[in-house]
Amino acid sequence: MDYRQRRKQQAQQTEQAILQAALDLSREHSFDRVSVRDICQRAGITTGAFYHHFHSKEDLLSRGFSPLDHYMEQALAGHEEDTPPQRLWRILSTYAAFLEEQGWELVARYYQRRLNAPDDSSSMDPTRYTLRSMLECLRQAEEQGLLLPGWSTEWTADFFFRHFRGVVIDWVLHRGSYPLLPRLEQDYTLFRQIFQSR
Repeated sequence: MDYRQRRKQQAQQTEQAILQAALDLSREHSFDRVSVRDICQRAGITTGAFYHHFHSKEDLLSRGFSPLDHYMEQALAGHEEDTPPQRLWRILSTYAAFLEEQGWELVARYYQRRLNAPDDSSSMDPTRYTLRSMLECLRQAEEQGLLLPGWSTEWTADFFFRHFRGVVIDWVLHRGSYPLLPRLEQDYTLFRQIFQSR
């Protein structure tokens, strides 16, 4: 690995450390009570390093769920041989578990930030692991003749994300008063019907 690659990898590791520290501290206290100094201390970096990666604490919210992709990648590792319906449920249940770990208040702040910055489409970047894994799962289902005909894999993946994002927003509106995972499981039981039984 050359110097440039090492620097890039170190920068990515520092950014992930900052995001993880911010998420951990926000779960322990609340996002509003956490300072940049607190985040830097937890991440083991200087404030200069923080501002090299982020313009402000609020800027963290724009990329606040990028650790989801790492979390998702770890959860799916070793499950490459699962059937598409099994893998789809693993994707959705992991997504729910990650959000519940963050807590409804932080998730609410994330969506509030997205509404205030409508030009930020980073969460819907098609190169993100979470989006790619959903699409790959549905493409495999299509190749195996498991998907109902008439719906493209792209549309189906987009539909799942739109629906489950709505479920998360409902959970936030109810201030996390019910567990997210059982609600997603109920809906998934219905949506499983997109897979044809052989």
